[in-house]
Amino acid sequence: MEMLEQVITIVKRVAEKDVMPRFMQVSRQHKGDGSFYTEADLAAQASLVTELTKLYPVVVMGEEMSQQQQLQCWEDGAAGLWSIDPIDGTSNFYNGIPYFAISVALMQNGRGLLGVIYNPATKELFYAERGKGAFLNGVALPIRKSTASLQNAVANVDLKRLSRKLAAKVAANPPYASQRNYGACALEWCYTAAGYFDLYLHGGQKPWDYAAGSLILEEAGGHMCGFEHDDYWLQTPWQRSVIAALDLQLFEQWRDWVREQYLLLK
Repeated sequence: MEMLEQVITIVKRVAEKDVMPRFMQVSRQHKGDGSFYTEADLAAQASLVTELTKLYPVVVMGEEMSQQQQLQCWEDGAAGLWSIDPIDGTSNFYNGIPYFAISVALMQNGRGLLGVIYNPATKELFYAERGKGAFLNGVALPIRKSTASLQNAVANVDLKRLSRKLAAKVAANPPYASQRNYGACALEWCYTAAGYFDLYLHGGQKPWDYAAGSLILEEAGGHMCGFEHDDYWLQTPWQRSVIAALDLQLFEQWRDWVREQYLLLK
């Protein structure tokens, strides 16, 4: 069995064993950064660490590890690293909103080689291998052709992680038609790759936020950059901004608008 298929099997097994039996059945605990975690996050992470290292014995960096552990994992894992988020969208998971996912990526030199993102509530399985395309439940991405008009576009924008001035500008006078944000970075990447969202904007992500999703978008033919770098990968791995779209023409319009506002309001 190819490694991607084995990772998919592991992710589905962890979802069935550690995540879904606890859906809306767990209490939450706050972390130092103000976010929170549940027993399900810890159980799923422990299972993923065990199973993924059996499959391919390299460093595993998890969202629920301490910052010191994460930094050490990143340093030690240049040649090979599992980057995992056991439940991306824990707030949704805790509140019973079916928009959360397990995210797993195998990385090398800071870039994804394969990625699997699975929402066990909806059975949406997104996955990709570098150079082999991206898929949703066996169907090649994108599912929907993105609009080429910025004025008619639907955007996923995480206002909370933009500067106050930029967030106010986007909220009050956006260049697009409609806006969404459901609170799970991994699925935001995937929904952009599928064409469900025409545009994507996020002020800063950590490796487990983008490791699998960025690969899926790239393999779907999408485009991405940061606020200050055309090359998305030139940004610090611990605070990567995202300006993204599937359609190249739309991406260029979106990038230019965001950067103009970013510089004006900086």
